[in-house]
Amino acid sequence: MKTSDFDYDLPEDRIAQTPIEPRDASRLLILHRDRGQIEHHIFRDIGNYLNPGDVLVFNQTRVIPARLHGHKIETGGKIEFLLLRREGDQTWRGLIGGKGVKQGTRLSFEDGNGTTIDGTVIVDVDGPERIVKFDAPLQPLLEKLGEVPLPPYIHTRLEDPERYQTVYARQPGSAAAPTAGLHFTPELLLALRDKGIKMAYCTLHIGLDTFQPVKVENPEEHPMHSERAILTAEDAKIINEAKLAGGRIIAVGTTSVRVLETAALHAAGVDDPYSDSEVCPWKPVVAIDEATRLFIRPGYRYRAVDALITNFHLPRSTLLMLVSALAGRENILHAYEVAVQEKYRFYSFGDAMLII
Repeated sequence: MKTSDFDYDLPEDRIAQTPIEPRDASRLLILHRDRGQIEHHIFRDIGNYLNPGDVLVFNQTRVIPARLHGHKIETGGKIEFLLLRREGDQTWRGLIGGKGVKQGTRLSFEDGNGTTIDGTVIVDVDGPERIVKFDAPLQPLLEKLGEVPLPPYIHTRLEDPERYQTVYARQPGSAAAPTAGLHFTPELLLALRDKGIKMAYCTLHIGLDTFQPVKVENPEEHPMHSERAILTAEDAKIINEAKLAGGRIIAVGTTSVRVLETAALHAAGVDDPYSDSEVCPWKPVVAIDEATRLFIRPGYRYRAVDALITNFHLPRSTLLMLVSALAGRENILHAYEVAVQEKYRFYSFGDAMLII
């Protein structure tokens, strides 16, 4: 298996620059992975493919205003700091934009309306990555100082920042949205619940590494990024009871997949995710709160997830490998080819796929 096996051509005009309105009016490609059959629908019709007793598992993370603008106190040179994750009450890891920002550099950030906070670069990690210790807790000032970052392939200004949040976002901490969930509306969620679809929630705070292509030709050599994954005991119980009753576990997005499969590996007591170990029959998942580096690629055997709602992913990405592990590389690449021909919209603000 090579990274180049997960490449495909995408015309630039297929990359969605703005979200569609309403959210559930996006298109939905149905991929039947057992036979490779493809159907075309509208997202609000997804309930036709879900059964009473199935569980939708949502990532309830919320995107924080992670892009800060400021300057170097000593020289006045402009800088930008893109928060990746909080390391402590006053310490954040992020990506710096600007010249000569090394360990010990003093920085100041402002919103133009009198709100400011200063900080010091305490670690020059690697490339543009830095760890900054602020002079006071940053979290209370984020809404004033920061702006919601959009992925690098979106060049159109987003008028309403809430359109880059899911309607069920609750736990602040992500630098990017779990975009498969952007298609759900409150009305659609209520309709699915009325049909007997169960709902559970997990949390995985997404870093910008999720957009990075795999740069090595052997995917096994790719240094997988770490993200905090949380599944509570209450939500694990919902999932386990549904699974034991014959319901399907349907992950909403690849981030939910990583939480669920990490929890399933713990339930099975497995250290090697590519082992042939069996799923624990009475407890398919367990509660977790930890950093996960789980890298799912073809050869991985899914233990918790039965189906997946997802958007269309970048070429040569870990996310494309993850969906290929579920549906088969040939099925996925063929579905992507069809989606390009049918003028589906790709990436974060694009259309959706249901893999069943």
